[in-house]
Amino acid sequence: MRLYSLSVLYKGDPKVHLLKAAYDVSTFNFFQRSSVQEFMTFTSQLIAERSALGSRASIKEQEYLCHVYVRSDGLAGVVIADNEYPQRVCFTLLDKVLDEFSRQVSKMDWPSGSPATISYSALDEYLSKYQVQTP
Repeated sequence: MRLYSLSVLYKGDPKVHLLKAAYDVSTFNFFQRSSVQEFMTFTSQLIAERSALGSRASIKEQEYLCHVYVRSDGLAGVVIADNEYPQRVCFTLLDKVLDEFSRQVSKMDWPSGSPATISYSALDEYLSKYQVQTP
């Protein structure tokens, strides 16, 4: 059971943009890592774009399960995990991350923010904390 990606996005007009993201591509071949990360970023944006405000969903994409939560204020979170990772845990993580993000990052920065301009460093910690270590 693995988490591969944890993203915070803003669903504004006219499209969704990435505010901050963390990735764990260590299980992939070294030469595939950048394209896998690009795939995860693209998929996260696409899923958030196609999800309604105030909705939660789990979408299967190839061998991954993408969990999305779009709050009514436009802040969205996407977790990409393998098929075995518990759905309930993913949504608990998304709730926690989006609440914390909205407290630490001003709402005025969401529409124009980017991974380079937003200072929120907890995503990497959450991604490693929520990894399930298999014996």
